[in-house]
Amino acid sequence: MPERLRGHARDWLDAGGTVGEPAPAKLSATVMLLRPAADGPEVFVLRRASTMAFAADMLAFPGGGVDVRDADPGVPWTGPSPEEWAARLSTPVDEARELVIAAAREVFEECGVLLAGPDADSVVADLTDPAWDDERDALLAREQSFAELLIRRSLVLRTDLLELRAHWTTPECEPKRYNTRFFVARLPEGQLADDRSSEAAEVLWATPERLLAAQEAGEHRMLPPTRVMIEQLARARSLDEALTPAPQVWPVMPWPVEHDDALWMRAPIDDRGDGLPPAGALDVPTTGSELL
Repeated sequence: MPERLRGHARDWLDAGGTVGEPAPAKLSATVMLLRPAADGPEVFVLRRASTMAFAADMLAFPGGGVDVRDADPGVPWTGPSPEEWAARLSTPVDEARELVIAAAREVFEECGVLLAGPDADSVVADLTDPAWDDERDALLAREQSFAELLIRRSLVLRTDLLELRAHWTTPECEPKRYNTRFFVARLPEGQLADDRSSEAAEVLWATPERLLAAQEAGEHRMLPPTRVMIEQLARARSLDEALTPAPQVWPVMPWPVEHDDALWMRAPIDDRGDGLPPAGALDVPTTGSELL
């Protein structure tokens, strides 16, 4: 278990699995951005700044909490509808709209990749004009909403460029918690992911295998869901396979345990890293969990 998580985990265990009312888990979205490379698909990750209140110094994907303006029904939209996304996400339609918009907004704010285009069959290919940096800054400063940006630029959000992969919630022992959907998307042709985010100490493109090896060598640290998502990407035999949506997404919330005189997180996932359905949800065995 990462050092920064051990204190709260120890307190939770010493208190018998409770530390009072758990902190609310903020609705959030994150995007695993992929591109082809000679050694196989690469994923874009950032190392969060040491000053961040959550997951400081850890590798993460672009993402963040839902903003109140992400609920704007006026966002120009193409691809699967909010109703279709609600079915995929197992949420009300309004919440599904927020999550999809938050995913697209966050990936643009944090690395300058815009999952939008003039119509349903195209995507913005050139974002090198400094005016796009101004657009990002205005979003970050809450001087404009994502809907206002798209409408002024005559663009539509390409929700078909996103696929759903997982749903994880921060353990109850943590004081800052997120209820996060993990999406996957291909880097649009012609676009570049950059390092302008103030939340990142560094960014990099790397194969999942390289990231896993770097963590084992102590070069990088990851929270459990990040590690599981990268392990899943490492098993993909091609970029297309890595971009495949999960057939069924069940929510996962880890909890701390002691094992072999060390602190671990245990998570209700199968050997592929997918969440397990709750008891009785399906006519299949649902017991099992993995130590992370």
